[in-house]
Amino acid sequence: MPPLTEQTQRSGGPIDPDQAKLAFDHADLSFEVYPDKRQLSGIAALTFTARAATDRVVLDLDRNLPVSAIAVDDVGLPRTAWRNPEGRLTIALPHPLAAGARATVRISYGGTPHVALNAPWDDGMVWSRTPDKRAWVASTTEGYGCDLLWPCLDFPTGEPGSVDLHVTVPKGLKAPANGVLTGVDTLPDGRTRWNWHARQPNTYAIALNVGPYEELSGSYHSRFGNTIALHYWYLPGEEKQARALFAEFAPALDFFESVIGPYPFGDEKVGVVETPYKGMEHQTINAYGNEYAKAPEGFDWLFQHEFAHEWFGNQMTAADWDDYWLHEGFASYMQPLYGRWREGEARYIVLLDQQRNLIANRMPVVSGRSRTEEDVYKVERGGPGADIYYKAGWMLHTLRWLIGDQAFFDATRRLVYGRPDPRPGNFTPRYASTADFERDVHAASGRDLGWLFDAYLRRAALPELVETRDGDRLTLEWRAGGAFPMPIELSVDGAVQRVDLPGGKAVLTVPAGAQVVIDPMARVLRRSEAIEQYQAWRDRPAPAK
Repeated sequence: MPPLTEQTQRSGGPIDPDQAKLAFDHADLSFEVYPDKRQLSGIAALTFTARAATDRVVLDLDRNLPVSAIAVDDVGLPRTAWRNPEGRLTIALPHPLAAGARATVRISYGGTPHVALNAPWDDGMVWSRTPDKRAWVASTTEGYGCDLLWPCLDFPTGEPGSVDLHVTVPKGLKAPANGVLTGVDTLPDGRTRWNWHARQPNTYAIALNVGPYEELSGSYHSRFGNTIALHYWYLPGEEKQARALFAEFAPALDFFESVIGPYPFGDEKVGVVETPYKGMEHQTINAYGNEYAKAPEGFDWLFQHEFAHEWFGNQMTAADWDDYWLHEGFASYMQPLYGRWREGEARYIVLLDQQRNLIANRMPVVSGRSRTEEDVYKVERGGPGADIYYKAGWMLHTLRWLIGDQAFFDATRRLVYGRPDPRPGNFTPRYASTADFERDVHAASGRDLGWLFDAYLRRAALPELVETRDGDRLTLEWRAGGAFPMPIELSVDGAVQRVDLPGGKAVLTVPAGAQVVIDPMARVLRRSEAIEQYQAWRDRPAPAK
């Protein structure tokens, strides 16, 4: 199979000017999956409204899926009307499209899709087999993008307004997918076509899942008055483990609805499908492959993390991958918060401590320029890597302490829903940025906290609190590369007080022999030499044998 082009490996970044002229109204996507041949065929009928006059449609599509025919508004085009040398499919329209006009482009294509060798950390199709040797297939495309499966606008704001999805699979297999199941057609030879409808899915959320699945289903009566369908598709022979995981759906849903707000896709479903790779946040059909692992906190971290993305990633989507932390930082912070909701502060602190040791501080979390997904996710490409998870999550922990629960969750709701009073039916999926969240925090708290976001997101090094004692004189001073008036808690012989550092510095009088502990409850993310030394020891080269 030919390697992916550089263009196909790009997801996001600066938007092509021709693609910016298109508003993506609807996608009707028909796939047929051939597990034995490891091939895929598709027909994509894509409806666009022109934002500006244009004489072409430019889409992203992996050239490993060659195009066989294209029609515009049911008029077939000659083969000379399109080209796709590098994975950017350029279609010459038979007539120019005026601003405000609509057109439907129907593209027939197919071939051998790119294979993911280490999903979900790389992307493509996973062709696997169940323990009894039946076909088990799944896709994942977040890194390289939707163009691995279908002709799309491969950047975060390229979401179609709605999608009809039709997946045809061999006899005996099922194809759970995004949104609401509108019907299953049985074809004369025993193949089945699974038909789904979803509204405004993420560009990378369209997911193919094929297997001999069994299904658990139920319903959840929300605190907001609506009833939400619950579905889990799992492999045969795993009913006991599957039921234990399915039992986690309702309490996780209750947590998110109680602290964040309504489940964003309550009119569709909560859907999870077992996959032959670890997991991915495919809207209303989250991939789960954690092998039913047990943990001391009593819940499956991977299910909970991917489920968090229904709010942070699917309902609220980062407008540019440079703001990727809005997905992963919030989703990571939801695990300590869920532990706190279930068991209290001790569990919260334990889960936070696990994440603290993974913060690397090599590059700023946010660059301030448009970036691709891989530019952010890959450390070897100069990105912040896992800091979009753990450093961003710890920043949220510090922010919540600084402004209090009421303001923190109010700002979070504004970010997720675009309003502080979400109810089912009064919001739709939206795009957001770091700047939007800063404004939300300002609106909710009445405070300008640009200095906090500068320190944690736009600078790599963590703020360092320098402690100097001279007799009964204690001096505390922040070194943060800029203004950082962060208060701190201080324990003096067991008595805890909050110390303000309005200019980044404070001088206190404490008994000369007093036991002083700075930040005894670990409220503030700051430099720790002990953690740095531990990380250096942990990451040291293995000794030669």
